[in-house]
Amino acid sequence: MKSLNKNLVGACLITLLFAFTGILTAQPAFVTINGTLQDAGTGEKISYATLSVPGTGIGTVTNAEGEFTLKVNTALDAEYFEISHLSYSTERFNINKSVGTDRIFYLTVRPVQLKEIAVLPKDARGLVEAAMNNIRKNYSEAPNMMTAFYRESIMQRRDYVSISEAVIDIYKAPYAGMPGDQVKIYKGRKSTGYKRSDTLLVQLRGGPQVLMLLDIVKNTNLSIALDNLNNYRFEYATVVSIDDKLNWVINFEPAVYREDPLYYGKLYIAQDSYAITRAEFSLDLSDQAKAAQAFVQKKPAGVVFTPTSTGYLVTYKEQNGKYYLNYVRVDLRFRCDWKRKLFRNHYTILSEAAITDRRGDNFARFAGPEVFRQNMVFVEKVEDFADIDFWGEHNIIEPESTIEEAIRKISKSLKR
Repeated sequence: MKSLNKNLVGACLITLLFAFTGILTAQPAFVTINGTLQDAGTGEKISYATLSVPGTGIGTVTNAEGEFTLKVNTALDAEYFEISHLSYSTERFNINKSVGTDRIFYLTVRPVQLKEIAVLPKDARGLVEAAMNNIRKNYSEAPNMMTAFYRESIMQRRDYVSISEAVIDIYKAPYAGMPGDQVKIYKGRKSTGYKRSDTLLVQLRGGPQVLMLLDIVKNTNLSIALDNLNNYRFEYATVVSIDDKLNWVINFEPAVYREDPLYYGKLYIAQDSYAITRAEFSLDLSDQAKAAQAFVQKKPAGVVFTPTSTGYLVTYKEQNGKYYLNYVRVDLRFRCDWKRKLFRNHYTILSEAAITDRRGDNFARFAGPEVFRQNMVFVEKVEDFADIDFWGEHNIIEPESTIEEAIRKISKSLKR
């Protein structure tokens, strides 16, 4: 088996940073819906909910503060958009009545009807085995062309020092075979604000291409090692509703010792189809030295790198009886200590990709020079843009207020 962790999470590259700026625009016809998503009962903001336009591949997700912007091509003549989230009833909203507003949208918690639960297999592992055996049935056996919004940000302690984002194109290979997925950057921009006194810069190698490896259904041997179920112990946890369908929740944890660390997490499996609809997991950090080797590509002599937490989220969305990759997020936190110096810095790397459009015909694999590869550093490849209308018709993940403020601060520092 290939080394799963270096392929899965990429590597943190410690080097020097050079920034530059530029401008580009785009503006075909579309309508825009802005809003904030909240729980109808408690008023709490709902993070990372899925928005979609039925019958199309158009969609996005809410940010950590429940905010979203959804752009819909007027040529589609669509009437409704949907919002769904774990354990909430999926709700439909009229597009025309929502355009031009900036209001609150609500989801209602969906009670789980225990009487609907199907008879459980012999054990939790049996559910996972059924999910693996039904991959060809539940996921596309044909290639797809996807558009996604990708963002990665790097924080030193509480300060953002680098934010990069792009619209990317994804050639999504069939789930039943090879070759693998491809990524290319369509449009992008970055803001970087490292101080001259900084001696370390952390960069994420592989960027959006690495996130595609987190498709645990397609890459069972490269992601969390589900190609061999003996790697884990599985335990039935509960039942939840996703997109108004009941899902078993299966906890998993390492069952064996491996050279590469394994994961702790949850799998969500639809009762009606045995499709994996969601996965949440984190790297086993009990052996920090072993875990550190999975992340660091290179570092200065005298620096001790220690991962402190990891978090991964992968979701899938059903369309016309098949499930497709919908959203991927990675949260990596670590510290760097200088030996023989009173110097320590804490870093956070956040990266996420939301599929915002999908089509199934009239496309081909990307040519070699177009492909973004695992050994590339996204912040070094993406072009800079300063135009506020840069994103045009493309759906994005709304930036959180802290990210917006960071962009303003970084932009000011670059002008000095």
